[in-house]
Amino acid sequence: MKRRDFFKKAAVSGVAATAVAAPAIVSAKTKLKWKMVTTWPKNFPVLGTGANQFAKLITQMSDGRIKVKVYGAGELVPAFEVFDAVSRGTAQIGHGAAYYWKGKIEEAQFFSTVPFGMNAQEMTAWLYHGGGMALWEEAYKPFGVIPAAAGNTTVQMAGWFNKEIKSVNDLKGLKMRIPGLGGEVLRRAGGTPVNLPGGELFTALKTGAIDATEWVGPYNDLAFGFHKAAKYYYYPGWHEPGTTLEAIINREAFDALPKDLKSIVKNACKVVNQDMSTEYTAKNNSALNTLVNKHKVDVRMLPDDVLEKLKALSNEVVLELAGKNKAAKKIYASYDKFRTQVSAWHEISEKNYFNVR
Repeated sequence: MKRRDFFKKAAVSGVAATAVAAPAIVSAKTKLKWKMVTTWPKNFPVLGTGANQFAKLITQMSDGRIKVKVYGAGELVPAFEVFDAVSRGTAQIGHGAAYYWKGKIEEAQFFSTVPFGMNAQEMTAWLYHGGGMALWEEAYKPFGVIPAAAGNTTVQMAGWFNKEIKSVNDLKGLKMRIPGLGGEVLRRAGGTPVNLPGGELFTALKTGAIDATEWVGPYNDLAFGFHKAAKYYYYPGWHEPGTTLEAIINREAFDALPKDLKSIVKNACKVVNQDMSTEYTAKNNSALNTLVNKHKVDVRMLPDDVLEKLKALSNEVVLELAGKNKAAKKIYASYDKFRTQVSAWHEISEKNYFNVR
C-alpha cells in the first residue's frame, strides 16, 4: 500500500511539473503590453516609421489585445543590444538587421545581405519560398528568439566619401562606417571598417572621425543631412544589394499567444516587409533629385576596377564564412543554390526587360 501511494504521488507530481513547464497560453480576453526595441533613431523615415507601423498593425489587427510600444535606439537599450534585450525578455520584439549580431551568430549575416548577392525581391523569395526562413529560425532558436523578414532597403548607395575614389589604392587607409560582410571586404582592400549606429554617423563624418559612411539610400541619407558632411556620393551599393530588415520575437512570449494572435504577429511582419521596400522605391529618386539639383551633390559611379576588386574580395569573404561551421555551410548552400536558379530566370526576364524598356 505504501509503495502504491508513493507511485501515485510521484505520477501526480510529474504531471504537475509538466504543467508548470509548459507556457501559459494567453486567454482571449487578456490585454498584453509588449515592448519593441529598435536599432534605428526614433521616428526616422522608413526605418523608424516602419517599426512604428509594425507596432500599429499588431495593435490594430489584434483589436488592442496586444498593444505594442516602440522604443528607438538608446531609449530603452543601446542600438546594438536589441538582440540581447529580446533574447532575455526585456522586450518582446526587436527591429533591426541580422548583420548587427555577427558577434553572436556569424552566419546570421546571410539573412541580411551578401555583397554582390541577391536583391530585395530575390532575398524575400528565398526566405519565403526557398527554405531560407526555416534555416533562419534554426540559427536563432538557441537564443530563444524567432526571426522574421520585416522590411528591405532595396539596392543601397555605396556611400558618402570625403575623398575621391579613383582606384583601389584610394580604399587603403580609408576609415569607413560599413557593417557586415561588406566591412570585412573593405578591410581586405586595405580600409578600416567601423560599426556605428545610425544616430552617430553625421557627427562622425562631419568631425573626421570617419572618412566615409554608407547608410541606406537617397531618401534616408537626405534626412540625415550627409550632404552637409561629405563631398562625394558613390554608387552602386555593392555591399548591400537588398538588405533584409528583421523582426525578432521573444519565443516564450510568442509561444504563449493563441493561434489567432500568432498569425497576426507573423502577418504584420509580411505587411511591413513589403511596405518598407516599396516606400524606398517610391521615394529614393525624388530625394536623389533634391540632393543633386538643390544641394549640388557630386554623384559618381565607383570605377570598374574598384568594383571588380571588391567583387573578388567578396567572393573570398563569403566562401570563408560558408566554411566556418556546419550551420554556415548549410545556409550558404541553400542561398547559393537559390541565387543561381533565380539569376538564370532574371537574365531572361527582369534584366532583359530593363534593357529593352
